Amino acid sequence: MDMQQTLLVAGTANMPLAQKISDASGIPLCAATVKRFSDGEIFAQIEESVRGVHVFVVQPTCPPANDNLMELLVIIDALNRASAASVTAVTPYYGYSRQDRKVSPRTPITAKLVANLLTAAGVDRIVSLDLHAGQIQGFFDIPFDNLYGLEVLCNHIRHQVNQNVVVVSPDAGGVRRARSFAKNLNANLAIIDKRRPQANEVAIMHIIGDVKDANCIIVDDMIDTAGTLCSGAKAIKDAGAKRVMAAITHGVLSGPAIDRLENSVLDKLIITDTIPLSEEKQKRARIEVVSCGELLGEALRRIHLGESLSSLFQENYKD
Repeated sequence: MDMQQTLLVAGTANMPLAQKISDASGIPLCAATVKRFSDGEIFAQIEESVRGVHVFVVQPTCPPANDNLMELLVIIDALNRASAASVTAVTPYYGYSRQDRKVSPRTPITAKLVANLLTAAGVDRIVSLDLHAGQIQGFFDIPFDNLYGLEVLCNHIRHQVNQNVVVVSPDAGGVRRARSFAKNLNANLAIIDKRRPQANEVAIMHIIGDVKDANCIIVDDMIDTAGTLCSGAKAIKDAGAKRVMAAITHGVLSGPAIDRLENSVLDKLIITDTIPLSEEKQKRARIEVVSCGELLGEALRRIHLGESLSSLFQENYKD
């Protein structure tokens, strides 16, 4: 495959993933320097010619979200000023995606603001993985490819659990995602119904569906502080489940997340490498990391060659 007119630039947010994407796609990594001045300002310099070249920039806007987002904007600007033919932002984890609508008066829609910033910086295309809210694609007037990262997790789990499997949605909003996952595994489906009797009271969780003596897999797009996941796992165990695992695309794992997971009844948490995680935290919290590098690499190869992306995924995941 001729990749002479295509290069990949790695931001500092997740350089190991960028290398895996480069290896899988055959798109060479472009030499670039990204550094921070003593006052925190970000500087980026592309160390080789990109004139007339189609460039992919790998930079998830994960914590620290503001630094990584600003770094992405600076790199995009540098590439455009260096006369790149096109710039595609590969943001496996799209930060601020939970702020996709107004939830109360006088609040922002920050996911749209981020879209405006990326567009103003001069990006031509976005590639992401399991957006928290699919409508974010509509915030852009440029192509946006939202890939199904959960299929990577599903393929990994299929070889570990294959009998009496129940896929569990942690809330009503995640039912569509969980149903697709269950269909792919030929498993049953359950839903956690969480209600608070009054404000500031502990939530009461009801399990809709039969999980007794089952191998349960909680499926979600992201895990942040792990409070909801750990509470849900306990409720499933209390309902008689034999084993409780979780398959979640983005491991944000902020604040008390690792401590909560370490002390939870969860047997295992499986996440992808969209957000880097230290080996020490993996061991403490019984976490398995599955790489999405091959999926993203193949997607970038197809984008470059003008091939179909939808054929990458099984019918169970297509809208």
